[in-house]
This record gives sequence, structure tokens and C-alpha cells, in this order.
Amino acid sequence: MKLTGPFLFILATLMIDAIGVGIVFPIIPDLMDRVGAGSTAEGAFWGGVMMSAYAAAMFLFGPIVGSLSDAYGRRPVLIAALATLALDYVIMAMAETYWVLLVGRVIAGMAGATYITATAYISDIAKPGERGAAFGMIGAAFGIGFVFGPALGGIAAGWHITAPFWIAAALSAINVVFGIFILPESLKRENRRPFGRRDLNPFGTIVRAFLIPGLAVPLICIFVFEFANMVYPTLWAFWGREVFGWDAFTIGLTLSAYGVLIAVVQAGLLPQLTKRLGDYRTLIIATVAMVAGLVGFGFATAAWAVAIILPIAALSDMAPPLITAFAANRVGEDQQGQVQGVIASLASVAAVAAPLVLTWVFQLFVDEAAFYYPGAPFIIAAVLIVMVVPLIIRLNPRRTFSGH
Repeated sequence: MKLTGPFLFILATLMIDAIGVGIVFPIIPDLMDRVGAGSTAEGAFWGGVMMSAYAAAMFLFGPIVGSLSDAYGRRPVLIAALATLALDYVIMAMAETYWVLLVGRVIAGMAGATYITATAYISDIAKPGERGAAFGMIGAAFGIGFVFGPALGGIAAGWHITAPFWIAAALSAINVVFGIFILPESLKRENRRPFGRRDLNPFGTIVRAFLIPGLAVPLICIFVFEFANMVYPTLWAFWGREVFGWDAFTIGLTLSAYGVLIAVVQAGLLPQLTKRLGDYRTLIIATVAMVAGLVGFGFATAAWAVAIILPIAALSDMAPPLITAFAANRVGEDQQGQVQGVIASLASVAAVAAPLVLTWVFQLFVDEAAFYYPGAPFIIAAVLIVMVVPLIIRLNPRRTFSGH
């Protein structure tokens, strides 16, 4: 699709948002130490609980945020989410106890962050055949953000442990100002739908989405992919420290390298592959790459192996935007916010469960198991992707898609 002003603004907004998120990742182990969360393995567990609390709040409020944007427009909802995110970073910067951090994460989850409304915004301005590549550009924006975010976080942590949070708060506040003065509304009034009482029930909204013909299979696939993908933000810092002895700077550097690769894949490779091979074949390539990357990290014992596996793993990031496009193309314009909210809600369910499961597995194989194997969570994630392959095959447009 054409890189119009609104589209570029959304990408810039998400890039700055990703910087704010990525800037925090390298310091999570040190942050857990600061609030007295215990050893590396115990810190990984409590860090996982914090991520799960954020995801639980987003699960409950994600469909509501999406439906609100269907009723009142994308612009006001997006600005409100950005403002709440800025507040969350201030809370985390000032927190001296674990429970204050937990409250801050819940507040951020209630806002639904920015991804829900941003993807609905892209759905508004992109044609159905262009949505896969357009959602890929969103991934590229996040990738670029993660290039600068973790590196900046690792550097800022050298100044003070709370410095990354203050920087992230400032970036989010800048986003709010930009949104107020620059961002136009994308949802026409004739394409809006009323916000009703049933939209307040996230469970009912999810059930109704699954009953839409052709939508169940991509929603299930999104859930499994999101669950497996959580192994990276949940455990990368702890795994890197445990296996290789990485410090915050090195963790930030590796995450930045991954961000560069994601940006190249999403902005450069994905549009070309979808144009030549189509969305489905590109999705198959991404699925194979994801399994290969997870298995590779699961058995990696040297830093040079990580450098080899990272480019392969980056190819897997083509899968979520492609599956999202399959889902978006199966509903009308007045349901894009609702569906994106449901997708975010399902991702949140995965993000509630995955950190608890994966950090427990990590702790088990590092501290408690007779067989020491810190790469076990990556192998479990790979097995989950293999299990969902039959559903991926059902997304083939040459098959008769029943949605059940």
C-alpha cells in the first residue's frame, strides 16, 4: 500500500512506543533485584507474574478498547492509551516495591496499550489484499523500535536503574502530543457501530468472534503463536544471563540486533514474499523458521550459535501479521476494532499463561531438576508450533475453509 501521511504517523507512533517497551527489557533482572524479588530464577518467576498481570488486564479490557474505537473512532482511544502508558512508566520509575510495579502493569494493561487501535487504524486505510504487508510494516516499526530501545535501556541503566523508565515516559508523552495535533481520524461515521452493554463482556465478545464464519482457525493459530513467542520477552534476559553470563548491555545489544533483523524482514522481505508467493506460502516459510529458531536456541550453548540462529528466528515474525490479515479479511469494516481487540485479548490470555508456565519450566530446569537444561522453554514452544501446523494448513486459500 502507499505510504500515506496517516500510515507513516501510525508507524512512527508504534516505533516510539516500541522504544519505550524495549528500553525496559535489559533491566528486568536488575529491577527484580531492586525490589527484592530474589535470585535469577526467582526473579524470572516474579517477572513472569508481572507480565501475566499486564496481560490479564489487557484480556479483560482489550475487546472493550477495540469496541470503543469502533464506536467513537480510533484517534481518541489511541491518544488515551498512549497517555495511560506514559503514566505507567512514571509509576514504574518511582516504584520501590514489587507490588507497586504490579499495579503499574495492571494500569497499562487496562489501557489496551496502542497495538489494538493501531492495527484497527491500519485496517481502515488498507485494502484487504494489502493488509498482510501493512501489518508487516507494523512489525517493522516495532523492530526498528527494538533496535534503539534495548540498546538505549542498557546504556541508560548505567546512569541509574530508573533512567530507562523516565525516558520511556517522555517518549510516550511525546506520542500523546503528536496524536493530539497531527493524527487524523480513520474510521468514517457511517462505518461506526454503537457501543452496547454486551461489549463490556470480554468473554462474550470472544465467543461471538469465534462464531463468525472462517474466523475460528486464524484466531486459534494466533493464540498458539503468541503463546510460543512469549518465550522471548519472558526469558531472553534471564536465559542470556544464566547460559552466557550476559550483563544488561549485552542483553540490550542482542535484542537490538534482533530488532534490526525484524525490521529488515517485515519492511523488506515480507512485502516481496507476499507479492511473489502469496500470504499462505509466506506463512509456511515463517512457521518453519519459527520451529527452527526455537529449537536452535533450545540447544545453543555458545554465543556464536545465537548469532547464527537470530536471522532464522527473525523470519518467524512474518507469521503474526499474516495470520492477523487472514482474520481481518473475514469481517466487515465496522468490526475491525472488535476483531483486533479479540486478537489482542487472545494474545493476552497467552501472555498470562505463557510467562507462568515458561518461567516455571525455566526455574525447574535451572534450580530444581536433576537434569540442568535452561533451554527447555524454547523446546516446549517449538513443540506447540508443530502441533498447530494442521490448522495452518487449513488457512490455505485453495482449501474449502469452514472455520470450524
